[in-house]
Amino acid sequence: MPNGDFLSLTVWAGKSDPTAEVLTVQVRHYSGERWETAGRLAVYRTAEGLYSQLPERQEMSASRNE
Repeated sequence: MPNGDFLSLTVWAGKSDPTAEVLTVQVRHYSGERWETAGRLAVYRTAEGLYSQLPERQEMSASRNE
């Protein structure tokens, strides 16, 4: 993006239904010495073409990363 942020779009096959898809749009911003997620939208699309927004994913705590 013109301001240096990074825009990504990813598409994955559904876990329980491989004919479904998960679409994710994400904006990442470089802050200090690392990239941070500025915004994220995840959508589930069924094989029939029905869309539903997925809940925000929870970030892992520092204690779980060790």
